[in-house]
Amino acid sequence: MVPEASESALRESLPRPAIAHALRRIAQQHAERRADPALSRALDRLGRWQSARLGQTYADLARDPRYAEAIRFFRSDLYGGDFAQRDADLARAAPSMARLLPERLVASLARALELNALSQELDRKLLARLSSRGDSFTVAQYCDAYRAMDAAHDRKRQLELIHAFGIALDAHVRKPLLYAALVTMRRPARAAGFAALQSFLERGFAAFRKMGGADAFLATIDERERRLMEGIFAGESAPFADPLAGSDRSSPRGKARG
Repeated sequence: MVPEASESALRESLPRPAIAHALRRIAQQHAERRADPALSRALDRLGRWQSARLGQTYADLARDPRYAEAIRFFRSDLYGGDFAQRDADLARAAPSMARLLPERLVASLARALELNALSQELDRKLLARLSSRGDSFTVAQYCDAYRAMDAAHDRKRQLELIHAFGIALDAHVRKPLLYAALVTMRRPARAAGFAALQSFLERGFAAFRKMGGADAFLATIDERERRLMEGIFAGESAPFADPLAGSDRSSPRGKARG
């Protein structure tokens, strides 16, 4: 058991520096987007393409009422486009959140921010290896660029963070008092200018509460994403169909495990 005096020190020494570092990375990424409209458009196109790929890979889960809202949350809030306003809200709110929230919630916040920053960095590196800079590309060209990044460690870390964030969110939504506190913060958050952040948190909580347990969902996400990642690194050029072609032929069949 961590003594009371050292628990505060642990919060200071671990999550808060990670939060500050991630916020600096995210702020720099948004500054680069503002300064380069072509980059911003390319990132938007890539985000839509990757969101469509998620929709294809998890079409079976999206048809299941238990998981449909969670799939929409993953598509819209992880790969839906430019999250500048949400991230600006978070940058302003994070220092207070880090001081006031329990250590476990602070650690979850740090993981979510690291996931945000890492995902944006990976998108930029992938675009740099697409000859069209994301204007139009095939699945094979995407796979070639994915391999050329030589970022296996970062890709594995991205999956680990997604899983850890999901596990933490699932644990938080099981606490009625925490959810009630989030709901009561709706009006104050909007009055303080944190509407985008509040909406993001409410969507995440609502999606995970509806599942009534996210173990099977998260295991399915992890299994399929690792299979795709390993297939691409092994040299596959068509591990899934063109996400923008309106086909879900390669969507795995069956239900989430569990």
